[in-house]
Amino acid sequence: MTTAPVFVPARRQLPRWVQPVAVVLIAAVTIGIPLWLVVVTSMKPQAEAIKPNLSLPHHIQVADNYQQTFDQGKIIQGFVNSLLVVVPSVVLVLLLGAGAAWVFARRTGRLVGTLYALSISGLLLPPAVITIVMELRQMGLAGTQLGMIAVYTGMYLSTSIFFMTGFIRNLPEELEEAARMDGASPARVFFKIILPLLRPVIATATIMVMLFAWSDIFYAFFVLGGGSKATLPLNLYQVANAQLYLNNWHLIFAYVVMMSLPMVAVFVVAQRRVVAGITSGAVK
Repeated sequence: MTTAPVFVPARRQLPRWVQPVAVVLIAAVTIGIPLWLVVVTSMKPQAEAIKPNLSLPHHIQVADNYQQTFDQGKIIQGFVNSLLVVVPSVVLVLLLGAGAAWVFARRTGRLVGTLYALSISGLLLPPAVITIVMELRQMGLAGTQLGMIAVYTGMYLSTSIFFMTGFIRNLPEELEEAARMDGASPARVFFKIILPLLRPVIATATIMVMLFAWSDIFYAFFVLGGGSKATLPLNLYQVANAQLYLNNWHLIFAYVVMMSLPMVAVFVVAQRRVVAGITSGAVK
């Protein structure tokens, strides 16, 4: 007795253009709409910007808005303060992260594995703000740029170690062994061989730390507390509460645009290296 074959209907595959279009639409909704709102509102006069919306301005007032924000919003002071905090933090994160990652990638054992797990635990465990502030006060670093640098370095060091360790594990050890046979010291091997090979991951870590630290206001508020050492985001918070910026959304959004331009430029220039560093550092 034979049974009739059962025909299973084939699944209909979606056209290839569906996924790219869906991704573009999602990006346009989640990123494009807020960005459009900020840029458009920054070009409107005060009367049109009282209630921010997505409509185009009836009267474009770009030069006046940005000039007033630049003159009265302490842009230069906030920019310099941000550089004094972000740049040293990035340098420390890269140097300390690369040194620790080199050790974790080349040595094995329970102790090394435990230390590595503790080092990257910062990826999952959020920093305790109250504890950080109390420790900085005991060390006399509260309200100082040095204390802010220490906080950023500790916060983002785990990310740097994670990506760099995975990348170094893929590098051939023969390069280091050849340098040692030629009489190179460990420091020379690190600076002459390891660091140059880490350029893709260094670019990734640099952009990530700069983006987070440049736009941070939460930790800067508790550590720096404002005043003459306020960074750009913290300075925006202060001036937004002042009488000058009260309900002046066109000035606030103009400040946001100018504050974001340096990081946008850096990300556009280095975006390819960021993707390369993430894929090469996260995959063993």
